[in-house]
Amino acid sequence: MSAASATSDEFAPLLDPAGMAGALSRAVSPTLESDPDIALMLEVANGSEQAFTTLLRRHQNALLNFFARMGASHACEDLVQETFLRLYRYRKRYRPSARFSTFLYHLARNAWADYGRKIVRIDRLAEDLQRDVELAEQGNHCRDGDQPDVQAALDRISPKLREVIVLNIYQGLRYQEVADILGIPLGTVKSRINHAIGELKDLLDER
Repeated sequence: MSAASATSDEFAPLLDPAGMAGALSRAVSPTLESDPDIALMLEVANGSEQAFTTLLRRHQNALLNFFARMGASHACEDLVQETFLRLYRYRKRYRPSARFSTFLYHLARNAWADYGRKIVRIDRLAEDLQRDVELAEQGNHCRDGDQPDVQAALDRISPKLREVIVLNIYQGLRYQEVADILGIPLGTVKSRINHAIGELKDLLDER
């Protein structure tokens, strides 16, 4: 199952850091000897960049595999990066109450859930815009003044945002196809579509 095909219920909120700490504290606490990654993470908490790099190299392939099997497809590398960013931000609050891998995968699952909810939101915004486009194209059935001027709104957004909307919404191309055509990363396409849809809806709401 891919994130784009999922529903919002399938990305229900997971544990926040406080809840995560509580859940992990109920697990059997490992020792530094049984889990050397804990020692590395404690070094990260004390400012060691080398320890952080070691953890990244040790676990990045496993996380890539995790996200790929979860259905992240082309977003796997971005999600691995996001997971390690969250790990780094959390370093000062880290407490070795469970195996390091348990803690890391809690962060990964939260990153996956946030990503999934974002994709669902983008898809819903795209559907809303598509309905506005269809209404505009059926203007001969509308009273004067009722037709949303989608083309005028398109003309007011930046060319970079306009082209992804035209390719994705009007031409019906998938995100990856748009990325291939424009020669930009998939994540950039999704980000531009998200921004473009937001700007267009604001412009249409001005009417």
